[in-house]
Amino acid sequence: MKVHLDCYPCFVNQTNIALRLGTKNNAKREHTLKCILNGIGKIDTSKTPAHTTTFLHREIRNLLGKDPFKNIKSKYNGIALSLYPFLKKNVETSRDPLWTASRLAIAGNVIDFGIFTSVDIEGTVKRALKGPIAVDDYSGFKDEISRSEKILYLLDNAGEIVFDRILIETLISLGKKVTAVVKGSPVINDSTIKDAQETQLAKTCKIIDNGSDAVGTILEWSSRDFQDAFKKASLIISKGQGNFETLTGTKKTIFYLFQSKCNVVSEELGLSKGSMLLKKS
Repeated sequence: MKVHLDCYPCFVNQTNIALRLGTKNNAKREHTLKCILNGIGKIDTSKTPAHTTTFLHREIRNLLGKDPFKNIKSKYNGIALSLYPFLKKNVETSRDPLWTASRLAIAGNVIDFGIFTSVDIEGTVKRALKGPIAVDDYSGFKDEISRSEKILYLLDNAGEIVFDRILIETLISLGKKVTAVVKGSPVINDSTIKDAQETQLAKTCKIIDNGSDAVGTILEWSSRDFQDAFKKASLIISKGQGNFETLTGTKKTIFYLFQSKCNVVSEELGLSKGSMLLKKS
């Protein structure tokens, strides 16, 4: 995927969200926004939107002198953990726990403060469990899991990581060895090792980081250790729109679990905005 003209307003909106979370100083907000607007005018439109948002958020953190999403990440880890017993019971009492856990993981992808300022977690959970989703490759997903002993699981956002924990626990109950991947350092509200520890995922499975602060998974910017793990993986579960943007077209067996949160991605897929997907590469 490449930057589309419709991405530009989103870049500005993402910047404003970060600034509202990062500082109450209006002069600092104005200065940072002007710097970012100057940077937006110089972006490489031959790259993915995630390349641009990576650079923008690096600059935002540099200008603010801190990670503007730090507190809200911990807040939503706590909110999601409070839902854990309810979510877990849904899986344990399901006729097909893997189906339910995968639907919940897709629902959890709504927790994205890089794009939204508020989320309806419970409403999205009900919608995910209630009826069909826009793209549903669950049959192939289930078959690939049955054939795979080891699974590489690319995490996305804080808060959402609790929903991922439930799917990972379900995979482990099926005898699978799961390695979950977090970001090497903070970017937007993406999960880092701190989030894996806060949500007890670090006690559930092996955690590695990708050595990068990039939005999505930009392989050439990741560590050699992660690149090796990615190359060797026979099955990859990829969470989030950013990972879809940056990995689509990669010659690997990848199942993308996410919600299409913007018009550009939705139009690329031929779907309406907000569609839920369990899509095979």
